[in-house]
Amino acid sequence: MSGQWVALLLLAVAGFLVGGVWSTWRNGSRGLAAVLTFAALLSIGGAVAWLA
Repeated sequence: MSGQWVALLLLAVAGFLVGGVWSTWRNGSRGLAAVLTFAALLSIGGAVAWLA
């Protein structure tokens, strides 16, 4: 059961990061948006790997 909580937390962090990507992309900071995209993808990958 605790593993599911970790995966859920990672997915929540990924959602937060995707919101940051959207915000920074619209404000014109493309470099920071790329870094946040990479972090969001790592978080999603970690959640999937944790559940596997």
